[in-house]
Amino acid sequence: MSAGAGPGAGAGEDGGRGGGVIVVASPAALADSAGRTATGEWFEITQERIDAFADATEDHQWIHLDARRAAAGPFGSTIAHGYLTLSLLSHLASPLVQVGGTSMVMNYGLDRLRFLAPVPAGSRVRAVTEILSAEPASTGVRLASKVTVEIEGSEKPALVAHTLSLYIPEA
Repeated sequence: MSAGAGPGAGAGEDGGRGGGVIVVASPAALADSAGRTATGEWFEITQERIDAFADATEDHQWIHLDARRAAAGPFGSTIAHGYLTLSLLSHLASPLVQVGGTSMVMNYGLDRLRFLAPVPAGSRVRAVTEILSAEPASTGVRLASKVTVEIEGSEKPALVAHTLSLYIPEA
């Protein structure tokens, strides 16, 4: 299990929403996977990670860093930056789709990104990825997926986005 995953929280143990990993033989075969869903492992969002992200992005807003003030604020504790949660998609969601015969995968863009709930420091999140479609592109195959980042114990997800990735086949 990856860091932050607890017992019984491994990939594939998702309450029936889909398997742990979607495995596809080649980029050309991605279109046949439309509708498949995978659920990843839980990952803890620590205050140390939030602090490091604040330093990296120069976003030092009190809701992220000042535990005393945040405890009395609207969320009851410090919360992760929305863009921190978004930036973790490469760790949370990318491993859920494994495509053979691929030389590299590149981020192509995002559509319909919404931040729906704050992620409190110390909470755990995981990605649920659904393959929407795959289309040929000039250098490979463009994959559209719906990614939902769930917060453990919360009815509302942290974010939902349609991600676009370019799978470039091996030469």
